[in-house]
Amino acid sequence: MERVGANSRRRGERGIDMANEQNLIPGNKRTPSERRELARKAGIASGKKRREKIIFKELFQELLSGEYKDGMTNAEAIVSAQLLQALEGNTKAFEVIRDTIGQKPVDKAEDKIFGAIQISWGEEK
Repeated sequence: MERVGANSRRRGERGIDMANEQNLIPGNKRTPSERRELARKAGIASGKKRREKIIFKELFQELLSGEYKDGMTNAEAIVSAQLLQALEGNTKAFEVIRDTIGQKPVDKAEDKIFGAIQISWGEEK
């Protein structure tokens, strides 16, 4: 993030003005047509991003199923390399394998609630 000029505004990585109190307008202060236009733009951007993700997924699936060498697929070669790294003591490689096979430990959080809860059904008497 860089500052531009004496009375500068913040600019992001792409030089676009970043949100601040002066240029944020709540939805309830916009006209229905403005809200509709913003929703339309958001929907278009969302669809574009979803299509990109699908394309990348399909490309990776195709490349991973391709042959590496000795009759192994690229996916099998990657799994083998990851396993070899873990066997050599690379804890990050071990964590990736553990998490991938569904053995990731859950972060435990303790919640303490103090006070009383009163639940009643029907009318009060």
